[in-house]
Amino acid sequence: MESADIPKILPHRYPFLLVDKVESVEGGKVRALKYVSFNEPHFQGHFPGRPIMPGVLILEAMAQTGAFVVMRTDDPKSPFKPGAFAFLAAIDGARFRRPVVPGDTLVLEGEVVFVRGRLARTKFTAKVEGEVAAEAVLTFAIAAESPAAE
Repeated sequence: MESADIPKILPHRYPFLLVDKVESVEGGKVRALKYVSFNEPHFQGHFPGRPIMPGVLILEAMAQTGAFVVMRTDDPKSPFKPGAFAFLAAIDGARFRRPVVPGDTLVLEGEVVFVRGRLARTKFTAKVEGEVAAEAVLTFAIAAESPAAE
């Protein structure tokens, strides 16, 4: 799925749409890419002279990818219906292993660990050149319908 198709699933828009490409979604697993560019607005202040992608934005990229896989699950028992929306409810065990800088490609890999009621838990890693940059367990709460998007 290319960048033009992603807003059809996720309600985020520039400058807060952090997923550039979804390479694969199979069952409860997903692999997506975030191309890190020096032109992104957060690099003006984080940090001038030595730009590093803020950890919270790495987590947000993982969360957007997680919402994508949670809402596209092909599990026939899934309680998630068309029009529903996944909100980030919890972040557990977040670890940052290496800095992410302009020019890096962040590979976001995750899987749905379990679904219970209207909650879904996922496990994610964000890698650069095969090396783990960040990891976290993300829990999503499912709302009945998506927020309006234009």
